[in-house]
Amino acid sequence: MDLSTKRSRRVLVLVGPTASGKTAVSLLIAPRINAEIISADSRQMYQHMDIGTAKATADERRTARHYFVDEVSPDRDSNAGEFGARGREIIEDILHRGKVPFVVGGSGLYVRGLIDGFFEGPGADELVRKQLYHRLQIEGAEKLLEELRKVDPDAASHMGPGNKKRIVRALEIYALTGISLSELHKRKIDISFESVLVGLRWDREKLYQRINDRVDRMIADGLVKEVEWLREHGYTPLLNALQTTGYAEVFRYFHNEINYERMIELIKRNTRRYAKRQLTWFRADARIKWFDVQDEEEFPATAKAMEKYFFNYAHA
Repeated sequence: MDLSTKRSRRVLVLVGPTASGKTAVSLLIAPRINAEIISADSRQMYQHMDIGTAKATADERRTARHYFVDEVSPDRDSNAGEFGARGREIIEDILHRGKVPFVVGGSGLYVRGLIDGFFEGPGADELVRKQLYHRLQIEGAEKLLEELRKVDPDAASHMGPGNKKRIVRALEIYALTGISLSELHKRKIDISFESVLVGLRWDREKLYQRINDRVDRMIADGLVKEVEWLREHGYTPLLNALQTTGYAEVFRYFHNEINYERMIELIKRNTRRYAKRQLTWFRADARIKWFDVQDEEEFPATAKAMEKYFFNYAHA
């Protein structure tokens, strides 16, 4: 598709680290530009996980139609490839109805899978996967990560021993295709729209304080009770969805591995670490136009500046 056609089919993409205010700013922008919001958050799609994922409330979501929020059960796995494929179908539908697709989220791989596209790789092979998980149990994650470093050093460089599911998936893809996950991700598909990327940027210390304050609000709003409900309904910490920061620590508290104060401390620390990884990911994307904010009172002005940038955007 030629560039002039893509320019008439623009998608606004708002990114940034956790607690940076993406939801608040998106709710200001969406109704003014006739947009529908596609959530690019790998956890907000799960039902019953509201407090710990900082979802927009039901009332807030009435401001604009939302996609990929409260759509699947926590015991269902998701991946960036599936998200990207379905998300592009949704974008086409939104554009067809004369509205603006508005992608909002901090999951960098999901954003990339949607607006850039990459080869999704083969479906799960139960035998290969079972063998890899057996090896994981016997040999340990570090051993499998060492093996991944030999066949896919790029993917391995973004993982630690705690990323067990991702390590297994990368080795599974290589075992089934003989091609590394990194190489498959480079096999882009044709994208029929042009993305205009904007981001919210805070002073690091202010962002970290916002994260600490948000965790305190989550605890006050009932995060522990939310996780208790999930446990009572059969959802275990072994599920990928519940290995999320906030949920994993509360399950550890329930299992008497840590006390209440340590639980809160770890949620704050691990969320700050996650924000740092998000910033590293997004800073590598030169397409993002960053908007600096120092206080929530600046959100209305920031939203208007982003709108102006979107409508005036001209590809270099």
